[in-house]
Amino acid sequence: MAKTMTFEWHLRLRMAERGMFQTSDLVKPLREHGISLSREQVYRLVTSPPQRLSMDVFAALCNILDCQPNDLIEVRPAAGGQRKAVGGSSAAPTVRRSKIRRPEPS
Repeated sequence: MAKTMTFEWHLRLRMAERGMFQTSDLVKPLREHGISLSREQVYRLVTSPPQRLSMDVFAALCNILDCQPNDLIEVRPAAGGQRKAVGGSSAAPTVRRSKIRRPEPS
């Protein structure tokens, strides 16, 4: 049985270690490395783990942040199973969609 793997994306942490606290702080350095990303694309890159990432972008990030690939991505086994809730049930919580009710016109 193969292990399920997951990863942690540490780009924001590596940026903070170098005094870069705004996502837009990466736009110019990336451009200097020949990577043209919009502010919105850089924001998504910093704030959420990418599912696909160009090796050119990855190499540029490592160069800009003076770090190794393992400093940006931490690969580890996914949690084995669900933990039981306090009541002893391991069932997932029920998700209910909200209904918006508007007052009827008078």
